[in-house]
This record gives sequence, structure tokens and C-alpha cells, in this order.
Amino acid sequence: MQFDFSGKTALITGSARGIGRSIAERFADLGANLVINDVMEAEAQKTAAELTAKGVKAIGMKCDVSNSSDIAALVKKTVDTYGAVDILVNNAGITKDTLLMRMKEEDWDAVLNINLKGAFLATKECVKVMMKNKSGRIVNIASIVGIMGNAAQANYSASKGGLIALTKTTAREVATRNINVNAVAPGFIDTAMTRVLPDEVKESFIRNIPMGRFGSADDIADAVIFLCSPMSGYITGQVLSINGGMLMP
Repeated sequence: MQFDFSGKTALITGSARGIGRSIAERFADLGANLVINDVMEAEAQKTAAELTAKGVKAIGMKCDVSNSSDIAALVKKTVDTYGAVDILVNNAGITKDTLLMRMKEEDWDAVLNINLKGAFLATKECVKVMMKNKSGRIVNIASIVGIMGNAAQANYSASKGGLIALTKTTAREVATRNINVNAVAPGFIDTAMTRVLPDEVKESFIRNIPMGRFGSADDIADAVIFLCSPMSGYITGQVLSINGGMLMP
């Protein structure tokens, strides 16, 4: 089934590159209006211009998702430009990996502020708009490590586990307003971050994946599209784990 998002507006945080950009490209292919966000303004505007060339409306805007004023300005710009926020994808995230005993407090704070606080702030602002319209879709990009944990990622795992809990709580609070809130939990995905890993490290990961390969950014984008489509109308508060069979809860 080909979905049509014409007339819908999707705000995707951290969408100038990587998985966020793949999600934005898929929405562009399906006709959505787009808001591209990144801490690097030039990158956000470049991606927005490239998506506009596909024949859709797209704006790029700098925003530090951990800053409430930045988020308020981002959502206001979205509404001023398009009249609504129909879809929010909380994708912005960072890593600062090291073993717990070596982890600096500032590295813990930085990851939690972007990955979890950022999603809280964006959700809070967008829900205000969605509740008035009595309609909306929110998808949080969590991670398999938020479910199973991972050595040297205490901060990242905690942020993604917290994001899953935020997903479930928000879903309960806004369900009566026709707002669906779900999460996608990727496993190991072929991105710039994983491509630089040594071959032996990648091979050790793949040995634990029954499907025998890393996922792609498009695999994640497809799941997000489904969760924002009419076919997911009775799905809320759920975590869709996309990991090639590595984790089967």
C-alpha cells in the first residue's frame, strides 16, 4: 500500500543526516511538508533544499533540542509556516561511550539532555498543538540497548530506556485526543557510526544477528512511516524493535 501524507506536516529532529534524513526523505516521497532540524544550521538548510527539489515543502532550522527556548521557537516556526504539527519524530541523539567507572558526569548529562530531555521538550510543545487539533502521531527513536543494555553505554542505554518509558506514559495521557505515541527501537544499523568500526567488531555483532546483517536506515524509516499511517490507528504505547532477530523479548 502506498501511503499519502500530502497536507501533513512532519517535524523530525536531528534530520539533516543519517537515520533522521532517511525518515525525512521517505516522508518527502509521500508528499509531507517537512521541518528539518539540526544543531548545524547549514546542514539543516542544505537537506531542506535538497528535499524541496523533490517537489515538496521543506524548511531547515537550527535547534538545540535540549534547550526549551529553541524547541518552542522550532514548533512556533513549524505552525507559522504550515499551520500545524501532524507528526513528530524524536530522532535527535548522541553517544559518549565509555565504561561506567570511567564515565564523566558531563558525558552522562550531555547524552541524557539530548536523547531524553530533548524528546520530552519537543513532545510537550507539539502535544499542545496536536491536542487542539485532536490528532497527531509521535514516534520516538529509541534503541535495542534501551531494552537489553550494553557495556560502555550506561548513559545511552539509560536515555533510550527512559525514552521508552516516556513513550508509554505520553501514550496513556493523550490517547483520548486521537494522538498515537509509539517508539522504534533499532538494533545495529548501517550508518556512518557503524561503518568506521573495525571489521572484526562488525563481524562479532553480525554473528549475534540471526538475519546475518546490519539493518539499514530505510528499515527504520519504513517503520516510522507505518506508525504514522492510517494502518496504525489502533496502535499506541508500543515499541517496535527492528534488530534482525538479535533480541526477541
